[in-house]
Amino acid sequence: MKVAVVGATGMVGEVMLKVLAERNFPVTELIPVASERSVGKKLNYKGEDYTVVGLETAVSMKPDIALFSAGGDTSLEWAPKFAEAGTTVVDNSSAWRMDPSKKLVVPEINASVLTKEDKIIANPNCSTIQLVMALNPLHKKYKMKRVVVSTYQSVSGTGVKAVRQLENEIAGVEGEMAYPYPIGRNALPHCDVFLDNGYTKEEMKLAREPQKIMDDKTFSVSATAVRIPTAGGHSESVNVEFENDFDLAEVRQLLSETPGVVVQDNTATNSYPMPIFAHDKDEVFVGRIRRDETQPNSLNMWIVADNLRKGAATNTVQIAEYLVEKELI
Repeated sequence: MKVAVVGATGMVGEVMLKVLAERNFPVTELIPVASERSVGKKLNYKGEDYTVVGLETAVSMKPDIALFSAGGDTSLEWAPKFAEAGTTVVDNSSAWRMDPSKKLVVPEINASVLTKEDKIIANPNCSTIQLVMALNPLHKKYKMKRVVVSTYQSVSGTGVKAVRQLENEIAGVEGEMAYPYPIGRNALPHCDVFLDNGYTKEEMKLAREPQKIMDDKTFSVSATAVRIPTAGGHSESVNVEFENDFDLAEVRQLLSETPGVVVQDNTATNSYPMPIFAHDKDEVFVGRIRRDETQPNSLNMWIVADNLRKGAATNTVQIAEYLVEKELI
């Protein structure tokens, strides 16, 4: 199994390599790929050194699978070139997510849509993944009508430049700014770029991607995405209105029985999900589960996950694992 990791020197790329090793993905030859400025660098994977190559070289090496985390423009240009060479691409950027000809996959929910013909597969937005992991079992049981989500997203979702900005501000050092304002001791209601409708791209991803993943447009999602000064881990305050009523104990049980979801919900012991506990874990954590007393058939909950793992690298590797297991590559 010849595996290329495109964007191997970036934040998500590094976590992809870590997850591939942890999960013992059947790599017989690793091809770390990055931009020209990183070509020739050495990367260590499972105790062996590998030399970083450029995109052109990587395509010519005809990997079986290429895990992409190198930005939308790179994916738009290079994913089709890999696909033409016979490589199956799993792409972590937003480039292909809403393309009707491409599948958008969270393995626990809709991996069964994948076929051998799918040469470019889209990995959803990090905030979307953790949201649908909790919503999907509840939607199946109670049928969602409307979801209102407010996110509390870490700076690692922006990238290494943003992490450095926060670290510099904590240390009182002046440095390069990833955001238009300080992020330390602050909250920015501004994730990604603003669109003509007044929402950001991140907010519209949260509105549209769940419908595609769950193959259902009967519910709607309205989102406000906020960047907060945490180094890693995204949190979401979620309000869901269902068509049918629910029992809170049954909601907790449904979520507890969902693969990849962990319920942390005991107010008596101050047990609830937090980014600090989700760090370096693959599960999606759900807590503060309670009835919305202002609206019939409505539920509030709090969802937390490590955005670099289940929100990006782990989900990508899980898609690759499914492809191998089902002999689709």
